[in-house]
Amino acid sequence: MLDDRARTLLKALVERYIAEGQPVGSRTLSRASGLDLSPATIRNVMADLEELGLIASPHTSAGRVPTARGYRLFVDTMLTARAPAELEASIDTDAELSAVRGQISQQLHPDQPQRVITQAASLLSSLSTYVGVVSAPRKAGVFHHIEFLRLGERRVLVILVSPEGDVQNRVVFTVRDHTQAELIEATNYVNAHYAGLTLEEVRERLKREVDALRGEIASLMQAAVEAGSEAAEEGADQVVVAGERNLLGVQDFGQDMGSLRRMFDLFEQKTQLLRLLDVSSRAEGVRIFIGGESQVVPYEQLSVVTAPYEVDGRVVGTLGVIGPTRMPYERMIQIVDITARLVGHALSLK
Repeated sequence: MLDDRARTLLKALVERYIAEGQPVGSRTLSRASGLDLSPATIRNVMADLEELGLIASPHTSAGRVPTARGYRLFVDTMLTARAPAELEASIDTDAELSAVRGQISQQLHPDQPQRVITQAASLLSSLSTYVGVVSAPRKAGVFHHIEFLRLGERRVLVILVSPEGDVQNRVVFTVRDHTQAELIEATNYVNAHYAGLTLEEVRERLKREVDALRGEIASLMQAAVEAGSEAAEEGADQVVVAGERNLLGVQDFGQDMGSLRRMFDLFEQKTQLLRLLDVSSRAEGVRIFIGGESQVVPYEQLSVVTAPYEVDGRVVGTLGVIGPTRMPYERMIQIVDITARLVGHALSLK
């Protein structure tokens, strides 16, 4: 546990390093912290912080820089959390954040959600000067009609028809063989009791009703829900990325072509980003992953700030900013949180 003096010095060091990008020495830290301490005392405290793994000393400098662990402590305990109402009010007093509302409002096309998502990624990138990422809204996966057809031993074709008339076909493998008569019975039962519900609602009802359902109907329904979920995921342009080239200008790794190449591969593949955004969508509010903490973006030099966005009270996607660990976290939190609220509002308009 750090005492107040060590916390004050660590906070001043992190803020100074974020602002200037140069290792912070004891003299500079003495002025920045506002504490009346001798240089020797400050050096002793910095040695303690280094021993705790919160700061490090680059080989080329006598100054110190924060480690990922130091940034984590700074973000968790030294940033002042702002209530949603305060964040909304800040739009009116901050020119850039006000521009978020204005630019998104100009691009609102509720019937074209992909356009809103693309615009949001670009805005996140331009406002942060880093990389903006947005996962497209997940469809609710409502089915209007379902049908099971026997293809062969333990192989069943599941046909899902949406209210809009979209048809998805999936082959599922069952635990035992089913006759076509059994499949017709299951088709009739499912359409009578579950049609019109979302796949998530069906999944929740199955958890409660599985004991009451006949075994073959329950297993077929579970297979149909999984098949429908896979079809919905495959049908979406799932992640929009904007501003990758901004990383070329970041001082921290602009000359490390190997790291940049790996990062660009990450943005190109998008699969890992989707996993990260999916994890973030299950949390409330803004989440921050520092220096590879997410295990999905495994780079010590990168941090990720994300927030889920809602449509009509339901989380449908996630957006965020990816940049260097030396990012102005409080600023990124504001940009991500406010953008998430505005995107949710835009997509909720009818």
